[in-house]
Amino acid sequence: MVTNSTLLCIHRDPAQLSSLKEQGYDLVTATNGSEGLRLFMSRTVNAIVLEYHLGLLDGATIASSIKQVRPEVPIIMLADNLELPDGALNCVDAVVTKADGAHFLWATVHFVLNVKRDFVQERKGTSKKAAHLRLVSRPSNVLARRHKAPERESIEKENPFPPRVWREIRNGTIQF
Repeated sequence: MVTNSTLLCIHRDPAQLSSLKEQGYDLVTATNGSEGLRLFMSRTVNAIVLEYHLGLLDGATIASSIKQVRPEVPIIMLADNLELPDGALNCVDAVVTKADGAHFLWATVHFVLNVKRDFVQERKGTSKKAAHLRLVSRPSNVLARRHKAPERESIEKENPFPPRVWREIRNGTIQF
């Protein structure tokens, strides 16, 4: 169980993210983008879970504003599906569709807070360039049907997981 990590959840219905609280995360919640940005500026958070469809300010606008202030804070975008406008995912570290379920959201949060952070720190020690990883939440056979996304093999080569872990992520059976 994860402890001492605070997540800023910007979501129209933050109660839908209660599974993260059950996993031991402290949640700070906002129901719209303006309130979320205000909380972000006044609180220290370890990561952000951000719904794309928020109303006046969409998730891409909020993510861009956050990355301008603190680019090291990981952002996980929640979307109804992967059919988003071009550039909508430029400022996020991971994307999870609502159909993926709570277990995949939790696995993604755990990934960006632990695995990715450790990988970036390791890469910074050996290279002057910061490493950039993007975790794509859907199996690539689904991605390939939409927006001509790269094949699973190319996605998996960009991320530091053995094939067994990828299978567990796709099946929803990964355990930490």
